[in-house]
Amino acid sequence: MTQAIPKLVTFEYFAAWRPEGGKYELHEGVIVEMAQPTGEHEDVVGFIARKLTVEFDRLNLPYTIPKTALVKPTKSESAYSPDVLLLNRPNLVNEPLWKKESTLSLAEQSP
Repeated sequence: MTQAIPKLVTFEYFAAWRPEGGKYELHEGVIVEMAQPTGEHEDVVGFIARKLTVEFDRLNLPYTIPKTALVKPTKSESAYSPDVLLLNRPNLVNEPLWKKESTLSLAEQSP
């Protein structure tokens, strides 16, 4: 049996390639198609998003919960699509990839 070696791609390639429909992530240069979530998983995601939205709306905070944003660690060729991402809109001025690729950078922290 022969196993294909996946072609490693850059984040820039992935961001330009990412098609509409389907859910894809980039794991250390490898494009990974994510499985369709279960109904129970979607119920939990919806519950968390609803509770967060009610609270930041009540407090009149400038937050939003984007649907398809990516989070990219700064020192890797990865990009992840979280189930729920609470975004502070005024901080977007610090995100160079936001307007073009709806991507946020994630600075890696030292232990």
